[in-house]
Amino acid sequence: MSAGLIEALHRCEGARLQRFLTRLLGNPADAADAAQETYLRLVKAFDRTEIEQPRIFLFFVARNVALNLGARRRLEKGLFSPLTDLDLAEVADGQAQPEQQVIARQQLRLVASAIDRLPPRCREVFLLSTLDGLPNGVIAARLGISRNMVEKHLMKAFLHTRRTCRDFF
Repeated sequence: MSAGLIEALHRCEGARLQRFLTRLLGNPADAADAAQETYLRLVKAFDRTEIEQPRIFLFFVARNVALNLGARRRLEKGLFSPLTDLDLAEVADGQAQPEQQVIARQQLRLVASAIDRLPPRCREVFLLSTLDGLPNGVIAARLGISRNMVEKHLMKAFLHTRRTCRDFF
């Protein structure tokens, strides 16, 4: 029963849901990831309970997924914000204060150490996302895993790195 209902919702509301999530998240790749997560959550919800208004519930779940994904993206951006050209120039020219240079090196070693301690697949997903900037769908296809698994690896990596580096960031 739930599979047929979800399929009908996807057929009737899929395009509208994609537009809704794109508006909330700002890009189609994140919207596609959020839509997939929304449908996965619907499957679980429909297996446990009877939903009186499936369309309303679909968009309610999608909104929550988008808010969670948006919060995670903001966390990722804050944790891994790139140095500006001015920051790099100061370090390259040696104009940064010696204390700043020592602190920056310690921070870099700490982050590198935290990344090195991740499980291999988790580290691979993390590096493909943060360094190569690949979207979750591309990472999933490249590694032969689901988008959901990619997101789980990313969350594990971000939480581990954040915990490990909390004294500096």
